[in-house]
Amino acid sequence: MLELKNISFNIDDGDGKTEIIRDITLAIPDNKFVVITGPNGGGKSTLARLIAGIHPLTSGSIVFNGTDITDMSITDRARMGIGFAFQQPVRFKGLTVLDLLRIASGSQISVSEACDYLSEVGLCAKEYIDREVNSSLSGGELKRIEIATILARDVKLAVFDEPEAGIDLWSFNNLIRIFEKMREHDKSRTILVISHQERILNIADEIIVLADGKILKQGSRDEILPDIIGTQYAAGVCSRME
Repeated sequence: MLELKNISFNIDDGDGKTEIIRDITLAIPDNKFVVITGPNGGGKSTLARLIAGIHPLTSGSIVFNGTDITDMSITDRARMGIGFAFQQPVRFKGLTVLDLLRIASGSQISVSEACDYLSEVGLCAKEYIDREVNSSLSGGELKRIEIATILARDVKLAVFDEPEAGIDLWSFNNLIRIFEKMREHDKSRTILVISHQERILNIADEIIVLADGKILKQGSRDEILPDIIGTQYAAGVCSRME
């Protein structure tokens, strides 16, 4: 379980300190598909980065599976089983997809094993295994390769920061299918997604509504989704793919 205990995060904007995350206490249950939604600028992506260790807390603590990870680096959190997928996946000139999957897995996995991970995310392995992770890949292709690296790492907690950002409708539909498959068939990991895309919210086990750096609501999909459909917390697909 991931536990956030009275966490806050402030930035110095030159005119004083601005509070981005405000004294949040939150528990993310194990082996669930959880979506954090809320308006733009409400602190969603910042919260994801605090969990991953990209930003240090101003105050409070984070506990993962009984261990206090507040002062741990990104690397140490990754070793504990926390994976993070960026809004815009990083490109690596000179590094092939096979290289990236081997780095993610921490071992010299075979081409066959790497191809299995690519197949899991709907990519034709033969076409991608030797491709460079560079600008020749589309946003949708990079998103799916990034998810394949998380599968290869066998993380306990996978955090996705607005995975729908920067991809077209066809790629988005593929992304939904991947998430649906992960939710239905992979109960060994917790999936935490930052999104206010309605179709992603619709497959969540639990929804957390965050605004102005505070938790407004938290509960099951059936409890929360009817109250936020049609609001800024649950955008339709067209509004996200324009």
